[in-house]
Amino acid sequence: MFSYKNMNMEKAEIYKIKGERMVFGGTEMAYLWGGMLLIGIVYGVLAGNVDEVTKAFVSCSGEAVSLCISMAGITAMWTGMMKIAEASGQVAGLADKMRPLIRFLFPKLDTESKAAHYICLNFLSNVLGLSWASTSSGLCAMKELKELQLRKESTVAGMAHDRKKNGIGNIGITASNEMCTFLIINVSSLQLIPVNMIAYRAKYGSADPTAIVGPAILATAVSTTVAVIFCKVLHTREHDG
Repeated sequence: MFSYKNMNMEKAEIYKIKGERMVFGGTEMAYLWGGMLLIGIVYGVLAGNVDEVTKAFVSCSGEAVSLCISMAGITAMWTGMMKIAEASGQVAGLADKMRPLIRFLFPKLDTESKAAHYICLNFLSNVLGLSWASTSSGLCAMKELKELQLRKESTVAGMAHDRKKNGIGNIGITASNEMCTFLIINVSSLQLIPVNMIAYRAKYGSADPTAIVGPAILATAVSTTVAVIFCKVLHTREHDG
């Protein structure tokens, strides 16, 4: 007989498997970057540029540390400003104004839910170009969307359990339309003010670090529009199907 205890145990196994897959994916990326680094070193040795390779390693290592420190300061500043804005109610006011947009992008999502709140924070951070600062709100939004999906699937979990018991199928956690839409819009590079890129350009001596704002807005408009159209087309096809 199906019970929520069994369902939770099976969900724990699913999370374990997914965690292993995530670790495996991270290992693959480590192999990829390590392989590229090794190829560069071997090529430099074969080309007789060992000294240049050594100098590049030393100089780039120092630049990487310096860049991380400077970007950490910028990220901390903007993250703190977002926290102040959130505590003062300004974020809530902007979130209220964003509700029509949230309702359009996520028609089945309650605009008063925690997921909608974190999505608003993520969108605001991305619009300001604070990609690093938007990571925490993005993870929280995806976590809340996953919880909503789990509660939704729990209504049919008994049926799924019977199917697994009979060897027909396995219990799984299916990504909802809201989760897919949120991911696609984030991948589309939603931003208006590329703060991080401006900081990079300023650090490396650009004569006009803000010159990238115009092209960034144009690129964002195109990519985000395509992403929204793509999501809406898929949702329409699924609804019609």
